[in-house]
Amino acid sequence: MGAVGTVVLGIVLLGEPVSLARMMSVAIIVAGIVGLQLSTLDWDLTRGAMNILNGDRINRRLVVILAIMVVALTALCIWLTFSVLRPTPPRSVAMAIDPQGSFDAEVGKRYRELFARDGIDLRLVPTAGAVESIVRLRDPKSDVSIAIIPGGITNRKESPRLVSLGTLFYEPLWLFSHDQHLETHEQLRNLRISIGPEGSASHKLALEFLARVGVFEQKSATLLFLTPEESAAKLMNGDMDAAVLMGAWETPAVRQLLVAKDIDLVPIRRADAFVDLYPFLNKLVLPAGVADLAQNRPPTDVLLIAPKASLVVRDDLHPAIQYLLLEAASQTHSGPGVFHKEGQFPAPESIDLPLSTHARQFYKTGSPFLQRNLPFWLAVLVHQLLVLLLPVVGVLYPLLRFSPQIFMSIQSRRVYKLYSELRLLERDLASAESIKDDKDFTERLDHLEDRASRFWVPASLRPQLYNLRLHIRLVREEAERRAVH
Repeated sequence: MGAVGTVVLGIVLLGEPVSLARMMSVAIIVAGIVGLQLSTLDWDLTRGAMNILNGDRINRRLVVILAIMVVALTALCIWLTFSVLRPTPPRSVAMAIDPQGSFDAEVGKRYRELFARDGIDLRLVPTAGAVESIVRLRDPKSDVSIAIIPGGITNRKESPRLVSLGTLFYEPLWLFSHDQHLETHEQLRNLRISIGPEGSASHKLALEFLARVGVFEQKSATLLFLTPEESAAKLMNGDMDAAVLMGAWETPAVRQLLVAKDIDLVPIRRADAFVDLYPFLNKLVLPAGVADLAQNRPPTDVLLIAPKASLVVRDDLHPAIQYLLLEAASQTHSGPGVFHKEGQFPAPESIDLPLSTHARQFYKTGSPFLQRNLPFWLAVLVHQLLVLLLPVVGVLYPLLRFSPQIFMSIQSRRVYKLYSELRLLERDLASAESIKDDKDFTERLDHLEDRASRFWVPASLRPQLYNLRLHIRLVREEAERRAVH
């Protein structure tokens, strides 16, 4: 069992692959252990098995085939169990994040720290934004399996292999202007406006919303594709007229622009209409003075529209990693914020994508019992050992339970086979006119008697064997009697 334990520990702690060859080796070791256990159960039965293997006239091919089938079946069951149930989580996973300086990137760094405590390497993969992150999530070859995605970027039909672990925070759409004092959306025409780089959520939604109010449709505005940091710098320098940013309240560029001189936060005056037209949007109010009470920034309450950001993963992401993400999200986002109360996030909300089965369970009862009460990798080890027991018990228990009956049946059939040979000799004896000089008959009878005398059977079948030997003597006596006459 030490060898089996070493293999399991290697798979769990060192991340060794669960290959069919490795599982076959485990099955062979287990089969050997079972053989040793059987040898202590019934010495008489074991001695009979050894006699069968050592017999000169016994077909050993059947025994070898049966042994190979048992080992192969055990290995196959173990391999299938590991493949289907996936008890071993990966030691490294990749998460797509927005460019450096974004709030999403800071969240990714926080998640990475929490994952590191449990021995998981969370690799952060910078992208242009949520649109590019979705593309990578859809591609199984990209190795990206986690991302934070705002509402309105994808849906179930476009991304059937993606699921949500719940919502995390609001990501308002911020419209800042430089000395423009914009009152209506129509005033955006003929302005230089940054809407974010291609592949970002702000770029996608800004194009859609600007087209809805007739700005982009008339192509009367100069659209720039700058990052939030670049947009903030150029807007404060007066190099452009307006900027559309999308990010949480904590986004550095947003906080910078809220208190910057000559920069105004433009309210969304038809916020209710946008919320009705786009169900993934929410109407928010940024209170006056919340950015800087001393300078009263912003000077008045500002209406905003905002989707909620969801934690999105591939549906084949290991359950243990999903639970780690949910625990990290709870530790990171459960506090109060400008737009939400304490405990409001993370929330079991399905915005664009269905909620993961594991997420539903987490929001109802928390993490699994083992993961909740044991260190992460110890919980994984215990879970893996329990999973390993499934195929072992499923194959070996029936084997141990029914092998004596199978063995008895095989031995009984071998006795009956000898009886069949004796029956043929009796027929030859009955049909022969004289066997006085029939050496072939005598040799066949001697050969059968020799086999019966050396034939081993369990105690329960010995009466059959004794009867067989008795009947052989009777046939011999009849043959001798007929030879005399």
